[in-house]
Amino acid sequence: MGRTHLAFLVRDRSYFAIIKKEIHTLVLSAGFPARKVAEIDIIVSEILTNIVKHAGSGTLLLKITAHIDQQQELELIAFDKGPGMADVNRMMNDGVSTTNTLGGGLGALKRLSDDCQIYSQKNWGTIVLIRVLSKPNNSRAKSPKALVRSILVPKPGESQCGDGSYYTVNDQHLKLLLCDGLGHGPDAAKVAELAGQAFLDYPTEDPVDMIGHLNVALKRTRGAVATVAIFDLKKKIWSICGIGNIMTKILSREGHKNYMPYNGIVGLNVPRNLKTQQIMHDDTQQLVMCSDGIRSRWDMLKYHGITRYDPSVFCAALLNDYARNTDDIGILTCKINAAAYVRTGQGHP
Repeated sequence: MGRTHLAFLVRDRSYFAIIKKEIHTLVLSAGFPARKVAEIDIIVSEILTNIVKHAGSGTLLLKITAHIDQQQELELIAFDKGPGMADVNRMMNDGVSTTNTLGGGLGALKRLSDDCQIYSQKNWGTIVLIRVLSKPNNSRAKSPKALVRSILVPKPGESQCGDGSYYTVNDQHLKLLLCDGLGHGPDAAKVAELAGQAFLDYPTEDPVDMIGHLNVALKRTRGAVATVAIFDLKKKIWSICGIGNIMTKILSREGHKNYMPYNGIVGLNVPRNLKTQQIMHDDTQQLVMCSDGIRSRWDMLKYHGITRYDPSVFCAALLNDYARNTDDIGILTCKINAAAYVRTGQGHP
């Protein structure tokens, strides 16, 4: 499936069989063994049931990513605007229920997955993040460099997303790109892919230089908006340059810092005198980029305690509250020195 999340709207039980069958087919074709597929069937059933039972409706996102050694990773992200839970840890215990059932659902999610995180606020809603690997992960844990996550969702009715997120990391620099091909659909997706490949192929540590390279690469296309952020792992400095309406925020305990991009379109008209904005790093920072599929007036302080979770949970919170649902959606976020390891290499998160 690659980089784009497949979105399922969960509204009533009549659609359960269709959703479960499609997910079953996807994980089977991705090479998950039969036992894992059966466990994923249980996970999906529990998620769908909980959404309708407690919230009435919600959304389920799915992405399958291929890693090295023929390892496949299934990511499921469910979110809703239901009543939420005041004590998630208590509800994870078997036998605890708010609807007079056996109370084994949330505990089953944890047992059957390789990673299970649940974020909830009373009277706000719930986010469930599940990751399942196709085979046991026997590799040794490595020292963390950064945690890079993204959510890309096509405009409703489209099968391809015109937004693209890419990264490359080595011992000295981490480089991030979020781009949005003008319009939507297959043509916009082609522009985003072209921008991503140009980004991955060009060895520069200067965001302005990278934007110039992307501008040349996207000539004779419909163009894109794009922001490049490069982190110097030794100097602990973010360097950022962007063209068009990609919103970039760096969030921390010390306050929020916004990056203001230049007007223009990459591939069509880029200002000549671009400059890089540099921001010093502190250990509480989280960088967030959003395309215009997310409304801009959001505040992380609304989500108490969410920084303790995988950054994908925060991406889902933004989707839950601020998605326009009239355009492609692209969210890219990064935590430096987070409790997960990003392999030295390149690709899209």
